[in-house]
Amino acid sequence: MVKKKILFVCTGNSCRSVMAEGLLQDLLNKRGHNDVQVLSAGTNTFNGMPPSAETVAVMKENSIDIARHVGQQLTTLLIERADLIFCMEEFHMKQILDAVPEAKPKVFLLNAFENPTARHREIPDPIGRSAKVYQVCRDVILEAVTRVADWIEKHQGE
Repeated sequence: MVKKKILFVCTGNSCRSVMAEGLLQDLLNKRGHNDVQVLSAGTNTFNGMPPSAETVAVMKENSIDIARHVGQQLTTLLIERADLIFCMEEFHMKQILDAVPEAKPKVFLLNAFENPTARHREIPDPIGRSAKVYQVCRDVILEAVTRVADWIEKHQGE
């Protein structure tokens, strides 16, 4: 079976995209989906970067262990192989589309996906901020990836 590939993109691949990857994978596991591969990458990072300590801590609050996550730099190959790409900010989308313009139909802002009334389309970077900011970021991402999981279930087999 060919798995759908979902890619989350942020800047450093140590906070937001890592949270999104862990949260969506957890949701899909709980819903019995093993037909989706969930990945994350950063537009400005280096391969092997670990998640921030704050990210590990707030994900543990949701009983999700992402401590062994290994960060990776976004590549053209990752973009080309992904079925759907979710970005945290507009400039991540721009970087992807500058590199691979034909990816446009599969690139979305995570917080705006299936959320036409979103007051905030972007998810701000929590790096260097308080634990509370990380918790709010995680909760916003959880709402967004729940919409992604719902969309996957609705379009299963397409």
